[in-house]
Amino acid sequence: MSSPTGPTDARPLKVRISDDIRARIEAGSYPAGSRLPTLDTLASEYMCSLAAVRDALDLLRQQGLVITKQGLGSFVRERAKARRHGIERYSRSRWGGASGKAVLIAEGEAQGRNVQQLIRELGEVPASTAVAARLGVSPGEAVWVRRRLTLIDSRPNQLADSYYKLSLVDIVPMLREENTGPGGGFARIEEAGVRLAEIAEELAARMPTGPETITLRLPEGTPVVELMRTTYDLNGQPVEVMHAVIAGDMAEFAYRFPIPD
Repeated sequence: MSSPTGPTDARPLKVRISDDIRARIEAGSYPAGSRLPTLDTLASEYMCSLAAVRDALDLLRQQGLVITKQGLGSFVRERAKARRHGIERYSRSRWGGASGKAVLIAEGEAQGRNVQQLIRELGEVPASTAVAARLGVSPGEAVWVRRRLTLIDSRPNQLADSYYKLSLVDIVPMLREENTGPGGGFARIEEAGVRLAEIAEELAARMPTGPETITLRLPEGTPVVELMRTTYDLNGQPVEVMHAVIAGDMAEFAYRFPIPD
């Protein structure tokens, strides 16, 4: 086994083996969906015990790179990524008009992905401290929530909860419905005379909770990206706060924007 630091490499054997296999996966020597060599073959190649190979594969499973199928062996995990094109994804041309589509659906379809959105909850809930601070209400004040689960190519991609002041929902009653119509909530809000003008996004990576792991079907060791998005109107007032938990192995973020003076 080659090593960038030569024979004095101090990494544990299982780490050296897992690093080498990961490098081969990243180089395409073991493509997505392919079966890895058997334990015996890997042990022979790395001149080590079966236990060391098993430990190395355990590390790769924890990193979300490898899955094991009972009785079939270990395989390189396939990843159904969808690229989030930063600023462009919120273009009014995507969600506005009679043929508009919700932001994530329009973005996924442009990349040849099959995107679905399932409603998990619609109703009044007390605003959390994080939501209240961004939406401009008091913690615990009643707000309206739309909880969704989105799937890309049939695999859960993100949990997305959008929060609105009850006063807004009163003038945009479609926010209470499962199907908000062409263009989604953004389109209905503007139809009610509230012009959307600015969006702020906050991103943070963390490990998932147990329920998030189950709902998003996350392999062991897979992180999530937590997104807080606040949408403002022309007067700088917050209109919507969305809290999303995104499967870390399915998300890529791309931003291109002018350099501010």
